[in-house]
Amino acid sequence: MPYDPELRGNGCPVFKKCGGCQLQNLTYPEQLRYKQGRCIALLGRFAHVERIVGMDEPYHYRCKVQAGFARTRAGLVSGVFQSGSGRVVPVENCMIEDEVCSEAVAHVRDTMKELGIRPWDGRTGSVRHVLVRRGLYTGELMAVIVTQTRQLPSKNAFVRRLLERMPAITTVVQNVCADPLPLTLGRVNETLYGEGFIADELLGKTFRISPNSFYQVNPAMTGKLYQTALDFLDLRGSETLLDAYCGTGTIGVAASDAAGRLIGVELNADAVRDAKRNARVNGAENAEFFRGDAAAFMETMAVSGEKLDALVMDPPRAGSSARFIRAAVKAGPERIVYVSCEPETLARDLALFTKSGYRVRRIRPIDMFPHTNHCEVVASLTRDAASR
Repeated sequence: MPYDPELRGNGCPVFKKCGGCQLQNLTYPEQLRYKQGRCIALLGRFAHVERIVGMDEPYHYRCKVQAGFARTRAGLVSGVFQSGSGRVVPVENCMIEDEVCSEAVAHVRDTMKELGIRPWDGRTGSVRHVLVRRGLYTGELMAVIVTQTRQLPSKNAFVRRLLERMPAITTVVQNVCADPLPLTLGRVNETLYGEGFIADELLGKTFRISPNSFYQVNPAMTGKLYQTALDFLDLRGSETLLDAYCGTGTIGVAASDAAGRLIGVELNADAVRDAKRNARVNGAENAEFFRGDAAAFMETMAVSGEKLDALVMDPPRAGSSARFIRAAVKAGPERIVYVSCEPETLARDLALFTKSGYRVRRIRPIDMFPHTNHCEVVASLTRDAASR
């Protein structure tokens, strides 16, 4: 269906049942005005909130799709987990999911039907859900079959039939997860076909995406998000830049050409391995990545007298911690760029930074998640002369 900016809901038949797209009752321009107003209300006291950056085509943008399975009277169905209940809402054509990813989900479901593979229902069955990721610019496609135990019935036949149905799939991975919560992944991955990962391109760099890796779900807007962060950093080529909560190193590696030295810190060991590989593949010889707590890392830097010129931070939705902010202030970078996926926690953290000698210079919202309540925001801060 072509994009109509004045259409509410764009015809989604499960808008009210699903709960994933909270704003589809608004036209897209109305959604942007709503998010702009929310950011101004929360962040306007710190600095001018620039105009929100929206999408040209705000549909089918999610290149990471997770779908659950359930047995019904009509047979095996696939779909989204209903917000708040965990029940599977059958969905054939989600308006925000990448259409190739949605097609892969349907092929996984139909292959399960053909081979009699049952979904996990809390007591019996095997398959908990499927995760599909696609490299928007490479076209590589990964299907991750999440199972309750290591046992996947008819495993070889499943992979063979799935690839016959959809040869575009470049890798198939089985992930084992006994966590009772839906849509979680375990630590055990077995590659059933292909390399066990895919790659995508961002700001002229190539990044490896593994099943457990964090990678933004909207690649079309990720470039705009990270380019904003790089513009706000305004690196001149000699600075030492710390990429905190660095994940697989996407922001840091993208910034490495403009930095003198790049240091990335991340707690997730799998992500750190991917970050090191991403730096190597992209020729970022000035980059070092460490597994550890970013606050403790900065505290050690401050004690040792090591200079930190700039800090970029991209924490989870819960925001940063008071300890991290104290450590950042003690390390004393001249510039800080905060990439936030929750304006409310960003407001809380900016209040702590501004009380500790930093001033917010720029704030720019980015609509990474059209039709949902979520909004990314990039904020830049500099250290006041009086606090130096």
